[in-house]
Amino acid sequence: MSTRILVIDDEPEIQRFIRISLNAEGFDYAGAGNAADGLNAIETFQPALVILDLGLPDQDGYTLLKKLRMFSNLPVLVLTARDEEDEMIKLLEAGANDYLSKPFSIRALMVRIKVLLRDFSTLQPAAVGRQYRFQDLCIDTQSHQVLLHDQPVALSKKEFKLLALLAQQPGHLVTQKTLLIEIWGKTHAEDTHYLRNFVSHLRKKLNDNADNPQYIRTEPGIGYRFLLPPE
Repeated sequence: MSTRILVIDDEPEIQRFIRISLNAEGFDYAGAGNAADGLNAIETFQPALVILDLGLPDQDGYTLLKKLRMFSNLPVLVLTARDEEDEMIKLLEAGANDYLSKPFSIRALMVRIKVLLRDFSTLQPAAVGRQYRFQDLCIDTQSHQVLLHDQPVALSKKEFKLLALLAQQPGHLVTQKTLLIEIWGKTHAEDTHYLRNFVSHLRKKLNDNADNPQYIRTEPGIGYRFLLPPE
């Protein structure tokens, strides 16, 4: 069975453009022109990935995304006409996995789709046994142990939680605010200096170079991304 992709967008030309492109790549396409039909299609079509436009006629894309995240962790690629940093942060915090600014090329669209599908599929089996393996790095979330080149790495509780939060979503950008709330609580949601210091200490313990990272890449002003897929 072909991989199913749902496109929620009210512009017929965009739908047509994406449908032709998806079919040419061997994907199974379904389209919805508004939020209500999109939610129904998620239940009936059961897609592997959702492409979501923010400007829907019956409901904005942010609201739909938040509703979706209440019952599903499907990868979502958002289409937006705006590319400001604040807008991107808002999207990621609402639950988007990636975004693409309009106008976009078919090559950029397909690359993002394939990367999201790849990362999502590799993430699932990695959670089995709560142990994550990435080349020379092993993270065991049950025993709270980290091994690098088969040698234990001494991490504080917060350092371990930070590493685990990133490693559980390989390839995906995790926002500063998400990490701060998860590790320090809502009262520290804006204390980005905490995060910078912890990431710096964590990199030193993992022998990771910020300028040429192997494990953790900084997305300036937005968040961090764990680079390696699980084995």
